[in-house]
Amino acid sequence: MNKSEKPLSILWGCELNEHNKEQQFKADDTNHQHQLALRSMCLGHAAKDEFNVVELVTAAGTDGETAVPVATLHAKAMPTVNLSGIDLHPPVAFRLKVGSGPVYVCAEHIALEDESSDEEMDEEEELDEEVEEEEDIEESPVKPAKKAGAKNSGSVKVR
Repeated sequence: MNKSEKPLSILWGCELNEHNKEQQFKADDTNHQHQLALRSMCLGHAAKDEFNVVELVTAAGTDGETAVPVATLHAKAMPTVNLSGIDLHPPVAFRLKVGSGPVYVCAEHIALEDESSDEEMDEEEELDEEVEEEEDIEESPVKPAKKAGAKNSGSVKVR
């Protein structure tokens, strides 16, 4: 695996609170496949004694958006939740549906080279190589065959 094939991994996070209820993760880069691997959500030290519900909002095509609760946090009962194993593709948003937070979302933004563009590049390179090989074959002159000399044409030496 060469250096350009390694996935790019960047820490991603956001804070949801009463002033910033929603945070969106989206990627504008079309040369890579983007993925958001969730790790955890936790309450900040200043969280009130209340429930905080965070929902995941995704675009559901023609039906509009779909919102699904992914964490219910409480300062005294459950201040943090492990979300490892949940991998999302952008665009997605996190919304503080209930509570005032602060709730911290921790995730890993992974960018992979788009395999379809790699395949297209490989196909183009193969076609270019085939064309070059055909040109090389056409350009090389035909060499005349050597004729066997009259000296050695039928004589056999016996001892």
